[in-house]
Amino acid sequence: MGFFLETLFGGLMVGMLYALVALGFVLIFKASGVFNFAQGAMVLFAALAMARFSEWFPQWFHFDNKVLANVLGFVAAALCMVAVAWAVERFALRRLVNQEGITLLMATLGIANVLDGGGQLIFGSATYKIDIGMPKDPMLVLENVFEGGLLLNKEDLYAAVAAAALVALLTLFFQKTRTGRALRAVADDHQAAQSIGIPLGRIWVIVWSVGGLVALVAGIIWGSKLGVQYSISLVALKAFPVVILGGLTSVPGAILGGLIIGVGEKLSEIYLGPYVGGGIENWFAYVLALAVLLIRPQGLFGDKIIDRV
Repeated sequence: MGFFLETLFGGLMVGMLYALVALGFVLIFKASGVFNFAQGAMVLFAALAMARFSEWFPQWFHFDNKVLANVLGFVAAALCMVAVAWAVERFALRRLVNQEGITLLMATLGIANVLDGGGQLIFGSATYKIDIGMPKDPMLVLENVFEGGLLLNKEDLYAAVAAAALVALLTLFFQKTRTGRALRAVADDHQAAQSIGIPLGRIWVIVWSVGGLVALVAGIIWGSKLGVQYSISLVALKAFPVVILGGLTSVPGAILGGLIIGVGEKLSEIYLGPYVGGGIENWFAYVLALAVLLIRPQGLFGDKIIDRV
């Protein structure tokens, strides 16, 4: 029982990180109707900016304070993501208002390539380190309940708590603020939103900035765990099945989808892997997403789309 719970908790923590990346897809899709294939590149770009600015500031200003370096690196990386959001709106989305979805989709693929190449051109292509002080030692809990207790990774636990807090704040932002309601209105109909005075350009800058900040937090967490390298952008591939499972328009769906996939891939790898030669963790999410598409194409919590002709 103890081993099962350790696996379950590990899956929940990883699933929360998947949900954080998936949340970037959902936020941008809800506000602009664009499935943002550049989200993974945004995670990599943000992580590179955080790692490199945290390294450069102590060299430029001759100080040796790791906390201050991380704070300044975070602020600089956040400003970079806001600048990326402004550039995306100014040079891409502004010219594609009311265009077909496939046109916007191809635009995000182009943005992804620009961020991938540009990030490595500006910040370098080596493997960099992000150290924000998260403890990496495991800890034992519930020793009085289970023999030997449960062994949990502190870093995963802290990361999951941070991700959960950010998800909660963004949910409140979308549901309770005037800007959040404006974002939803823009997603429903660009022309109708413009006709009632909602500034489309500003709204898109805001939502891409929020998506960039989400990517920054995800990049910091994954960079702290894995190191900042090109493969971080591939983490976003796991977010695709998460948003398919939960629904492209649902923030709660992104959260639940991430948790389901995180837990499912861990349990299947441990309990089914020995019978099929292992590797289930690599493809479990995609098989589950395919099954959901066949049964419920809009996902568990997505809005059903009805076209009337």
